[in-house]
Amino acid sequence: MARSRSSASRWRYVNPAYYLKRPKRLALLLILFVCATLVVWDRQTLVREHEEEVSKLNDEVTRLQSMLEEIKAAKSGAGKVNVIGKVSDASRNSDVLDDPIDIQRREKVKDAMIHAWSSYEKYAWGHDELQPQSKNGVDSFGGLGATLIDALDTLYIMGLDEQFQRAREWVAESLDFNKNYDASVFETTIRVVGGLLSAYDLSGDKVFLEKAKDIADRLLPAWDTPSGIPYNIINLAHGNPHNPGWTGGDSILADSGTEQLEFIALSQRTGDPKYQHKVENVILELNKTFPSDGLLPIYINPHRGTRSYSTITFGAMGDSFYEYLLKVWIQGNKTTAVKHYREMWETSMKGLLSLVRRTTPSSFAYLCEKIGNSLIDKMDELACFAPGMLALGSSGYAPDEAERFLSLAEELAWTCYNFYQSTPTKLAGENYFFNSGQDMSVGTSWNILRPETVESLFYLWRLTGNKTYQEWGWNIFQAFEKNSRIETGYVGLKDVSTGIKDNMMQSFFLAETLKYLYLLFSPSSVISLDEWVFNTEAHPIKIIPRYDQVENSGFFDGKHTETRSRARKEGRFHDN
Repeated sequence: MARSRSSASRWRYVNPAYYLKRPKRLALLLILFVCATLVVWDRQTLVREHEEEVSKLNDEVTRLQSMLEEIKAAKSGAGKVNVIGKVSDASRNSDVLDDPIDIQRREKVKDAMIHAWSSYEKYAWGHDELQPQSKNGVDSFGGLGATLIDALDTLYIMGLDEQFQRAREWVAESLDFNKNYDASVFETTIRVVGGLLSAYDLSGDKVFLEKAKDIADRLLPAWDTPSGIPYNIINLAHGNPHNPGWTGGDSILADSGTEQLEFIALSQRTGDPKYQHKVENVILELNKTFPSDGLLPIYINPHRGTRSYSTITFGAMGDSFYEYLLKVWIQGNKTTAVKHYREMWETSMKGLLSLVRRTTPSSFAYLCEKIGNSLIDKMDELACFAPGMLALGSSGYAPDEAERFLSLAEELAWTCYNFYQSTPTKLAGENYFFNSGQDMSVGTSWNILRPETVESLFYLWRLTGNKTYQEWGWNIFQAFEKNSRIETGYVGLKDVSTGIKDNMMQSFFLAETLKYLYLLFSPSSVISLDEWVFNTEAHPIKIIPRYDQVENSGFFDGKHTETRSRARKEGRFHDN
């Protein structure tokens, strides 16, 4: 009985009735409960604050590690060929301290490149392009390893040395151009010749130059026409140049006038003038009857060298002809030998001004297309290279004209950025139409990872120092990450409104889109615009001054060793 009473006595303290009869004890119990709660809650708060503080410290450590890696890369890069150059084009952008945000964003773009490249290596190695959804490679350009060659300079610039070396070994051991394939002269030149020459200029590895010469020799017979205007297709094994049937036998303007950078560079590096002669004859032929507005239709007769009645556009099939008029002038270091390229370009820019229109109600500037005397209120995303071109060329004008063209470049860039911002996915369609009171509407609604808008943002940031262009580029990159990144690579969209994905990772995504985005967040001394010129596939080519017409300069024939010696001394000519 005593044990029973003792047990009951202990259990009474958990009976609520016990405390209701004793208010003081109830109050004490409540005070103890509140104090305990406060202690526990305060401890949890301290833990959370501690975790947040640790997270911030970890972020800071990561940032400092990234900065350290950048400094190490810059120091090691000084020993590499020509990646880091003069900073005069960067003087506006204060490169002394690399912005931590830029470092972070640059690493994100680099991660995207690693993801795209690793997917290509895993599923499509040696093929032209990767189909990420079906996890296989396709040979869109005859099996020339287009993605691999297109990506060489991007890998090198980003410091992805192991990946670059694996790609280099494939080029040396497996790249074979002797294929029974009808290749596009234009696409093969800008991707393969351009990619190999850029890899050579960056690394100094002669295997790239030898391969560039091999493929260029296979392309050369395309220029054997009565006018010198090239055919646009040639069989890599058998020759037999011709034009596609759908052009009615004509050559395409962009396809015929976008080989000058690459072939001039090849002549400069090999000492053989034949490549340069072929492509410069095209410009001389077109200049004979160059119109007063500098605007050429997209079809040219290769037999007579005459213009055919067709569309005038800064979009598809016209675009890069105008781009190369400016860039060959830059490539030749703006000397007398290339003065006629600048003159032709300035004439064409007068024509470009006649195609500028503005929307209502938002006053977006855009470039019309033209057939005969009729204007068409349509602009390709491809034409979004034009703001960058105008910005790059503006410095060659007198101050008032320079300001005029730079201002137009900024207006057009705003329009191109809104091509992206105006869709649900924040990715641009292939082209846009403009109607009164409606600003812009998507025409062809796919997006295939094109680079032209970010290319222009890169130039505008480099040339103005305005960080707004970096913000726009970052927004576009995030839209690609959200809509186009999948586990096995990157894909385009069949429709920018619905976000339905396609099954192709275009080679230019690695060559152009990611490279321009990376450089948008890099110091301006990385691939300085004072020392490099980008081909239309974003392959940087080293600028080599041309002091005289090449055939008379003795640069190739070895008679004037002083010219060659000076070139070597100034780092403009490889001995290896």
